[in-house]
Amino acid sequence: MKEEALEQFYQESLEERLIQNIAKELHLSLEEAMDCYYKSRLAGMIQEGKEGVQYLDYRALTALFMEMEKA
Repeated sequence: MKEEALEQFYQESLEERLIQNIAKELHLSLEEAMDCYYKSRLAGMIQEGKEGVQYLDYRALTALFMEMEKA
């Protein structure tokens, strides 16, 4: 598997776990959590690979998401 394809697979898996955890922590449906996540600054950071956030654990990213979105 090429490096780019592997990176894409990892990112999709990370986002899936992250969205599920956001839904759980904020008591949202998966659809609501997905909507919140994809509109967030964090989603853009993960997509762009900024500051290496895409390599953090989904639980740490959930905490970061909640911190970033409360402002």
